[in-house]
Amino acid sequence: MTRDRLRFSLLADGGSRSLLPMVLMRLFVAIAPSAVALDELEAATMPLRDEWPQLRWTDRPAWHITLAFLGEVDEPAVARLAPQLEVAARGNPALALSVAGSGAFPGPDRARVLWTGIAGDRDGLGALAAAVATGARDAGAPPPDDGRGFTPHLTLARCRAPADVHSLVAALAGYSGRLWTVTEIHLIRSLLGTRPRYEVIGTWPLRGLPRARPRRRPAL
Repeated sequence: MTRDRLRFSLLADGGSRSLLPMVLMRLFVAIAPSAVALDELEAATMPLRDEWPQLRWTDRPAWHITLAFLGEVDEPAVARLAPQLEVAARGNPALALSVAGSGAFPGPDRARVLWTGIAGDRDGLGALAAAVATGARDAGAPPPDDGRGFTPHLTLARCRAPADVHSLVAALAGYSGRLWTVTEIHLIRSLLGTRPRYEVIGTWPLRGLPRARPRRRPAL
């Protein structure tokens, strides 16, 4: 039994643990780009960091694509999540994806978040995200933004105050990284602070080989 599996088994075990204060963990489920994809993105964004020091740029170790944000989850729900996420992963094939394009939330006029988009098998990625959300609901940890739609992206920077980032979005609009193969999903704990830290507490493999390479779509 792996350490992660053991941890989940211990969490699922009742007994005296029920007498202890309930521990809440801030969790999300995500996939990670390949090292090569991260190298390319880092090289593309490094000059922009120097030009826009007023933004809070995310660090490379924090780069990921969120499938479902789960918010604060208690220990019993974490224990129930493990088998649900295993089923969600096993029911979806590996994916061929790439990082491409750019955008901002809620928009480039008064942006709070600068992001780069995801190209490749976006249909397969959407199906995987839907399966993860279903598993989380079944485990008693429904995503708080469930029903808002899935917009796959990788967060590059956050704005301390709403900012006009039209020129940044334009600078990255033509960015297109190479394809990588997604073979697993991760359950990640977010530890808040001046710089958020992330701890992987579970990993599950996807099924089989990637789908046939789809026609490339423009990023959002």
